[in-house]
Amino acid sequence: MTADLTAFVDAAKLTGFFDDGAVAVVARAPGRLDVMGGIADYSGSLVLQRTTAEATFAALQRTDALLIKVVSLSPDPNGVPRVFAQPLSSLVPDGVVIGYDAARMMFHNAESHWAAYVVGVFVVLMRERGVTFPQGCRILISSRVPEGKGVASSAALEVAVMQAVASAFEMEIQPKELALLCQKVENLVAGAPCGVMDQMTSVCGESHSLLALVCQPAELQPAVPVPEGIAFWGLDSGERHAVSGSDYTSVRTAAFMGHQLIGSNAGGYLANIAPVDFERDFVALLPEQMTGAEFLARYSGTNDTVTSVDPGRVYNVRQATAHPVFENHRVQEFRRLLLGPASEEQRIRLGELMAQSHESYSACGLASRGTDRIANLVREAGRAKGLYGARITGGGSGGTVAVLGRADAHDAIAEVVEKYEASTGYCPYVFSGSSPGAAQFGSRVVTI
Repeated sequence: MTADLTAFVDAAKLTGFFDDGAVAVVARAPGRLDVMGGIADYSGSLVLQRTTAEATFAALQRTDALLIKVVSLSPDPNGVPRVFAQPLSSLVPDGVVIGYDAARMMFHNAESHWAAYVVGVFVVLMRERGVTFPQGCRILISSRVPEGKGVASSAALEVAVMQAVASAFEMEIQPKELALLCQKVENLVAGAPCGVMDQMTSVCGESHSLLALVCQPAELQPAVPVPEGIAFWGLDSGERHAVSGSDYTSVRTAAFMGHQLIGSNAGGYLANIAPVDFERDFVALLPEQMTGAEFLARYSGTNDTVTSVDPGRVYNVRQATAHPVFENHRVQEFRRLLLGPASEEQRIRLGELMAQSHESYSACGLASRGTDRIANLVREAGRAKGLYGARITGGGSGGTVAVLGRADAHDAIAEVVEKYEASTGYCPYVFSGSSPGAAQFGSRVVTI
């Protein structure tokens, strides 16, 4: 067994949660570091994602009681233990599987919302695959993927649980479908309007490579090996990020509003528009800002299934629409450079593309003081110390900053951490390294 799997099994034995000597199915799913692409995923962009070394484990034991009982070894942000139980019958009232709106309402309060990512797996499997569960189960969860840091902790939880459920209840689910089902858990039960890159990375990612995904809706392309001499780190700003937050949601909504305003000439996805065509043909059609009421007076809504236009809100339509157009162009160049000859010029240009992405996030209104501070410290260290670029990741508005540098730039990263702590009082967690995705790990049957 791997070291982290051994540690999880040892911890599980101490809990007394499972029957003594019981057999359980264990699955493992890593978080993800968003190297390039980020919020352009919902507009069809290419994204480049790296799995984290940190992962979430889920151990599942089938039981005769028709109950889903869940215990997490990771307490909530207030230090309160997480324990949740849900009768299977409540998910199939009167013999009909509960709808997504009703399922979402089950977990609307803060104390139980974390369980939506677990019990939601059962709801989605029932609704999307017609699965029936003849038995209940106990599920024990342990995660080293920090929450609220923009590294897909929720996706890692969904994926680990889905993989464990599929294995324990003998379901055949291909990796891509598993990721798409987990996205439904997040969108439709947990109520977070994320794209699919988090779940796809957690399922399909590989060590020492970047997952390349065209989000139309989820077209896996050959992984991009990280060249020798280059390394990526993630530095946590300490500012909590949430995909369900209003900033992310409003930017996403504005992008879909812009797509509607551009019309059918824009094609199926904003990311398919070339920057030169966008500037020539479409910018003039987009107001800089627009109220939801103005938009809804012309249209009934957007074609986004997980957000809605708020009539009382002002949306920054032009920038939110422009971002995925230019971000996709940047990510395409980023991949070409990584696949090309290693050189100083290559590293400089890669850093410039990350800086442009960071600036575009800021223009969308997704910046934060902490993430800007880390990006500035990386820029100040510069290539003289082996650091070339940095950008805010994921949904923005806090969370983690991805940093590109030479593989020997650990001292420079430590210096950035030290300076950030000195100026803010917060010591950033440093993400480094990668690990196999859930599909590569598979599942293990262990005696608890």
